[in-house]
Parts: sequence; structure tokens; C-alpha cells
Amino acid sequence: MTDNDTKLAPAMQAATTEIYLLDAETLRLVDVNQAARQNLGYGLEQLCGMTPFDLAPSLDAATFDTLLASLGQEIGAQVSLSTRFLRADGSRYPIKLCFLRIVRDGRSLFLAIGDDQSLAHAANAALQEYQARFNAVVDHMPGLVYQFVRHPDGSTAFPYLSEGCAALLGLSVSELQQDPGRFPQLILPEDRKSYGDTMQASIACACAWNWEGRIRIEDTWNDVKWINLRATPLPLEDGGMQWDGIMTNITASKLEQEEAKRSRARLAELTAHIEQVKEQERTRIAREIHDDLGGNLTAIKMALAMLAARLPEEPSLHEKAEYLDSLVDRTIEAVHRISLDLRPSTLDLGIVAALEWQAREFEKQMGIACTFRTDGADGEDFEGELDPDHASALFRIFQESLTNIAKHAGATRVSVTLRRQRQHLTLTICDNGRGLTPADRLKPHSFGLRGMSERARALGGTLNLSPAPGGGTMVIVKIRLQSEPTRA
Repeated sequence: MTDNDTKLAPAMQAATTEIYLLDAETLRLVDVNQAARQNLGYGLEQLCGMTPFDLAPSLDAATFDTLLASLGQEIGAQVSLSTRFLRADGSRYPIKLCFLRIVRDGRSLFLAIGDDQSLAHAANAALQEYQARFNAVVDHMPGLVYQFVRHPDGSTAFPYLSEGCAALLGLSVSELQQDPGRFPQLILPEDRKSYGDTMQASIACACAWNWEGRIRIEDTWNDVKWINLRATPLPLEDGGMQWDGIMTNITASKLEQEEAKRSRARLAELTAHIEQVKEQERTRIAREIHDDLGGNLTAIKMALAMLAARLPEEPSLHEKAEYLDSLVDRTIEAVHRISLDLRPSTLDLGIVAALEWQAREFEKQMGIACTFRTDGADGEDFEGELDPDHASALFRIFQESLTNIAKHAGATRVSVTLRRQRQHLTLTICDNGRGLTPADRLKPHSFGLRGMSERARALGGTLNLSPAPGGGTMVIVKIRLQSEPTRA
């Protein structure tokens, strides 16, 4: 037999995988290709004469012999094993060997094809490390990380559930995976429709699935929880949909929101009550000033006129009497002005008359043109639909708006519109001033704007501030009327 009979073919010599040729009787290496020599760090002379046990010291001889003995004689028969080879520098690497039996000129040989598993092992180790980190992060998250699948036939599945399943839903991972239908059963009946609707919306537009609802945990705590579901959809090849997402317990935040809402409602009620009491007190004081002080001043003026008529013809005394008479007149005017400031008597004639009077007073006092328009000719249009407290509050909002315009807007023109829109009354105030900047709303002491908003909220209405067409500011107050207006 020539040396060439126990050499690897040129194609095997040039192969990128490791190839070994062994004598079947002695198990000594006969030839090794270039890829194996480079990976092992040995020369061909060093390798020839070695056995697999020299390259793999951990390899068990009995196990190896049994493996080779199981290799049949038929063409193509092969066996494989995984072990670790020792390089010349002392390092080791994982390798998978596939053995085939060949015969050349009556000599029995084994052909071993080796696959270096270093990259695969490194990738697997990295994957395991990543999985461990992922599990650590997920298991410590305050919620349930999950995958949810809805198949075209309507059936569902949870391919993945984190360990937060039991804490959030009262079901173990295996329980929910075995029976996915238990999850919608946890949802309160009144919230199931929104759950299904948001799912279908996510399917229809392939967009994120966001849902908030309540579940009842009966088997453990018989407790109601608010949960938030956020998931990203992934269409499947079979026409189904898979969502990757997270469920979190938002019960605490929901309770806080509800308490905050109740607090705001109580605050609004208190504000409305305070404003009502203030308005009642203003009305009482205005009437007392008008009736008592006005009546007394009128009596004083009449008595003073009688006394002046009986004074002797002495110029100094008549001057004093005239001075006192003018002083009484100024006092009567002051009483009248204070009484109107406390509560305009025009409010008794209706909201339209009161707003129209205030617009004229503003124009007269400030020199700023102010036009007022309304749906009807007078306040009788809203009689029975706007109670006195609401009318007073709407009037105060109008007063505050005009005060802000006079102080800050630098306007030369104001237009006011009062109109009915079905069961709502809308007051619109536009000026042509410098406008309202975002910073103006954030001023720490901008109590005027806050007071207007609170008054509107106390009426069960809204107040919106926006730029007016052509510049300036537009204030829109919208409140609900008590009843549908009666038409003849």
C-alpha cells in the first residue's frame, strides 16, 4: 500500500471543516487536513501517531469503543459524539465528530469530520446569559409580561407569561396557559365590551392595544383590581394576531384619581356655595345701603332744604347750607354706585339687561368701545332657564373679563355675544388687544383667570381662552340651561 492510499483527498485537505483519518485497528491518526492542524496548533508530524484520546483526554475509552463498534458496514453509516479537544497551547475547544468507516486496499480506516462548536457554544452561553437577565428583569417588574395570541378561528393562547401572573391575576402560569379563557372571565361584566372592542380595534389597524378595566380575583382574595393592558401587535402568517405586552395593577392610581375627582367635586361645591353666600351677602348689603342709607340721606336732604329756606339772609350760612346739600348729593351718588357695584339692580331684570348695562358702563368708564349682541331682545328669553345664582355667576365672570381687558389687554374694541345653543348658553367676549401668552396663564397670582374658571366649573360649565380672530383674546363661557326653551 502506498502513502497516497492513506492520505486525504485534495478536496478534503482544502476543506474548512476539520477532517481526520484514523487507522481502524490502532485508532492512530494517519492524516489530518490543514483546518484541523491550524485549530489544534500541531504539525502533521506531531499529529500522526496520536490517537483521539491524546486530543481528548476526557474521552472514555470504553464509551468510544462501543460507539465505533456500533458503526455498521453499510455505505453511509455514521456515528457522532461531542467532546473537547486539547490544543498544543493547552486551551480546549468543543467539537462534534462524525465517524464513517472506509476501506482502502483492504485496510480499514475511520474518517472523522469535526465541527468546531466554539461559536455555537459561545452563542448559546450568551443566549442563556441574556435569557437569565431578561428573566431577572421581567420577574422583578411590577406587573405581568406576556404574549397573547388570537387565532383566526377565535381561539386564544398565552405562549409566554412571566412569574407576575399569580400575583396579578391569582392564577399560575400553567393554569392560564392551559385555559386562556379564564382571563376574560376575570373581567367584570360591565368592562368586557371595552376589552373586546379595543382588541378588535388593534386588529383592524394593527396598532397598539391599550385597555384599562377591572378584574375580580374570587378564588383568593375576592378582590377587585384595576389593570392597565398595553401591547404591541404582530400579524401572524396564518391570519392570527400576536401581542407582546405588559399588564400592571393601577388600582392605587385609580383610587387616587377617584379621590382627586371627589375632592375637586367637593371643592367645586364649596366654591359654588361660597360664591352663592357672597352674592347673597352682597345683595343684602346692597339693599340695606340703598334702602336705609339712601332713605336716610333723602330725609336729610329734605330737612336740609327746609332749614335752608328758614335761614336768615346771611351769605356765609347759605354757603354752608349749599355745601352740605352738595355733600349729601355726592353721598347719595356714592351710595348708589357702591350699591350697584355690590349687585346691579339690573340683574333683577334678567341676564341680558345686566350684561348690556355693564357693557355700557365699561365703555363709559374706560373709553373702550364695547358692543353687545344677543339672540333675543331682552332677558325674558331666558326666564325660567337660568336661575338667579347662575345669572349672578355669569355676570361676575363678565365683569372679571372686562377688568382684565382694562388692566392688561391694551384693547380699543370689545365685542360681546350672548347666544343660546340648544340647551346651552354661551357668552363670548373678544378684544383686539395684545393677546394672552402661555406665561400669563402660569403666573402664580393670576387669580382672575382662576376665579373665572372656578366660577364656570361651579356652574357645571366650561371656560375657554383662545386667540381671537385678527388678534387679541377670546373668552368663551358655556353653561347648561335648566330646561329646553319653550317655543310658541
